[in-house]
This record gives sequence, C-alpha cells and structure tokens, in this order.
Amino acid sequence: MIARLTGLLAATALDSAVIDVNGVGYLISASSRTLTGLGPLGSTVVVHVETHVREDAIQLYGFTSEDERDWFRLLQTVQGVGGRVALAILSVLTPAELQSAIAMGDSRSVTRANGVGAKLAARIVNELADKAGALPTGGSAPSPVFAAATTAARSNAKDALSALANLGFKPAEANRAVAEAQAELGEDAAVGDLVRVALKKSAR
Repeated sequence: MIARLTGLLAATALDSAVIDVNGVGYLISASSRTLTGLGPLGSTVVVHVETHVREDAIQLYGFTSEDERDWFRLLQTVQGVGGRVALAILSVLTPAELQSAIAMGDSRSVTRANGVGAKLAARIVNELADKAGALPTGGSAPSPVFAAATTAARSNAKDALSALANLGFKPAEANRAVAEAQAELGEDAAVGDLVRVALKKSAR
C-alpha cells in the first residue's frame, strides 16, 4: 500500500499529476487545490497518498497535507460520495471551511463543488456533523464555531444563519459573521444575540 511519495513533479493535468520517483512515474488524482500547491514542474514534492485497489485498476489519490487526505477519507463514508466527488469538494473548500460548513449545517457551501446537488450536500452535512470534530483542519486551533458545536450551539447557529439569509446575506458572509459572533458570545448564546452581534460585525 502506497502511503506517501517523494519525487519530482513530472507533469500536471486538470485533475492529476505525475510524480517521478527514481525513474518511475506515479499518476495521482488530486484536487485543484493540491495541484496548485505542488509548485513548478521539476520541483521536489512530497505527496500523501490514498490508495484504492479495484479488480481492474489501482487508483492513487494525492494530497499536500494529511488533513486533506483525512477529509477525503471521511467524505467517502457518505453514500454517493466517491473519490471524484470528494476531490471536487476539496477543490472548492479547505478542510477548515468544510468543517465550519458542517458544524453550521451550511449545505449550500458544499453545493459549490461540481457534481454535488442539494440533496447530496445535505446528506454530507447531516451524516458528518458528529464525526468531523475529530479531524484537524490544518490551523493552530479548531474553528471557533466548531469548538463550541454542541447540538444546541449548532441549532442556534443554523437559526442565526437562516435569519441573516432572510436579510439578504450571502452564505459566505453569513458564515463569517455568525462564526465571529459565536466566538465572542460563547456556545450558550441565544439566536437573537448571535444575529445582533453578527449584524454589528458585518457592518464594520
């Protein structure tokens, strides 16, 4: 089982790259975020690998961070999410953004990924709500919203997001404002207080 590759970046394509390791070229599928982070052709790269073995093929998926690889694995525990869809999600959302979206029940952010409709996005958010907290996001500390994401806190955050959406906020703007409000007020903050502080912060 291949877990990591260190070699020269020999070629890149829209959704894959070739890593030359001592003269052997390994074709890896990767998110656009990973491909962008690999650097120029000919540079030395370290890629964390998830290996999928089927009867007719061996598929390698590559990641520049272990966090992204762990999220790739977790996403595929949801019915309807295969390797291609998981990479599409990780192409538009960082691990931290994905964790925050799940914590706040924000399935709309997940629909930004190619091939992910509203039903699948809702399933991802619902099924991973109680699992995602065990995964790191690459930051120095957990997302403030997720750190306080008890069941009640998630419910209040979702209600606050809904209120901001009704006021015309875009999902990304609402997420940021509510996250900052909950970080300031704490996990026991009421919906009304979250909305009030979120509105103040968004007006700065």
